[in-house]
Amino acid sequence: MNATPLRLGIAGLGRAFTLMLPTLANDPRLQLVAAFDPQPLACAQFERDFGVRCDASFEALCANPNVQAIYIATPHPLHAAQVAMAAAHGKHVMVEKPMALTLDECTHMIDATTRAGVVLMVGHSHSFNAPILKTRQLIQSGAFGAVRMIHALNYTDFLYRPRRPEELDTQAGGGVIFSQAAHQIDIVRLLGGGMVTSVMAHTGAWDAARPTEGAYSALLGFASGAFASLSYSGYGHFDSDRWMDGIGELGQTKNWADHGSARRRLAQATTPTEETALKAARNYGAAQWTGPTPPSPVVHHQHFGPLIVSCDHADLRPTPQGVWIDGHSDVTLDALAPPVLPRSEVVDEFYNAIRHGHPVLHSGAWARATTAVSLAILASARQGHMCIPPHQVPAEH
Repeated sequence: MNATPLRLGIAGLGRAFTLMLPTLANDPRLQLVAAFDPQPLACAQFERDFGVRCDASFEALCANPNVQAIYIATPHPLHAAQVAMAAAHGKHVMVEKPMALTLDECTHMIDATTRAGVVLMVGHSHSFNAPILKTRQLIQSGAFGAVRMIHALNYTDFLYRPRRPEELDTQAGGGVIFSQAAHQIDIVRLLGGGMVTSVMAHTGAWDAARPTEGAYSALLGFASGAFASLSYSGYGHFDSDRWMDGIGELGQTKNWADHGSARRRLAQATTPTEETALKAARNYGAAQWTGPTPPSPVVHHQHFGPLIVSCDHADLRPTPQGVWIDGHSDVTLDALAPPVLPRSEVVDEFYNAIRHGHPVLHSGAWARATTAVSLAILASARQGHMCIPPHQVPAEH
């Protein structure tokens, strides 16, 4: 086994990076060697934390000979061009979800990395979570029969966290469809076999001050005959973590005294400029930056809300502690050991693909199929009829 750390460069030191930071900084299989971000404070913080200099541009990061792979965590509209540039410089790429905003962009990214012979992986999405992967293993064992129905539900305050203007513009990748549906779609596609044949959906944009989709409900049909319902609300009054034993999305124990804190903080801003500044104040390296959540001890696995998979012989329910199995005559927990690091499954897949040639589950083709379902949700809601998403691929690996 080659234990040499993968030398990783970071493009974008914003929110997505800070959520991955405990993993990236503490997994011995990775070495953070470079970064690029247009914000000087973020670059200064990175240089202090890791003792390396930031590059002056994204192209310089791609050309950096010390960088073997790049984690792209930049705004959604930049993904396609940046993946292509990284691939042209021979760099392996992990790009944040959503993969891109159009299917043509997704195809361009796949073609660019295929020509260059480099790995393309799309994530993080919550389909990487160990309880979801364990549920998939249980399904693949055949012990519970075929998957028949999946229900996924999540209520959060997503839309009332401080946002930049483009994050409230659907055409720029804003709203919950691109940023949040990708999680649910990836999960149900992974557990339902991947091949979505139909999408019927409604979306909600109910706050004129935040003019993008804040909620959706979708019914997905699969080639196997299974179907899945997906519902998400980012207008968060109710918090569905109450149905997850009080464990938050990132595996943390929730403090219910914080209920409504997003709206209270947002009330401090009266203009888009003030809201942008409010968000920036907590960014990596900014005045209110307090550092990432400590990597240990990590007690619970991450999740994306209540989920239940109905099979012929049992209902399977992944949770932060493991997978509950409600069978014909008994109920058991297939428990998982606490994670050593959060999101280490992301590194597992990326590192093993590059170092050992393992197949990539969350590949460009897989993520393009998820993007196709996201776009079908928007189209179905707009047109009022069922849509058939193209580019679907099975969950093969």
